[in-house]
Amino acid sequence: MARDSCLARVTAGVAVGGAVGGAVGAVYGTYEAIRIKVPGLMKIRYIGQTTLGSAAIFGLFLGAGSLIHCGKSY
Repeated sequence: MARDSCLARVTAGVAVGGAVGGAVGAVYGTYEAIRIKVPGLMKIRYIGQTTLGSAAIFGLFLGAGSLIHCGKSY
């Protein structure tokens, strides 16, 4: 039972991290695309890459943090 609970916590951490990272990445990617004057439809690709990269990094770190905290009992 503890293993299922830990897996659920890590999964939730990855999901929340991905959502937060995606939102931050979309805002930052849009700002950067406008700031550095990315031409035409390349803006969409640039924003997408920034969004996915940011979501992956945030999800990884929040999932790892959740995994570390699984073993602790408060």
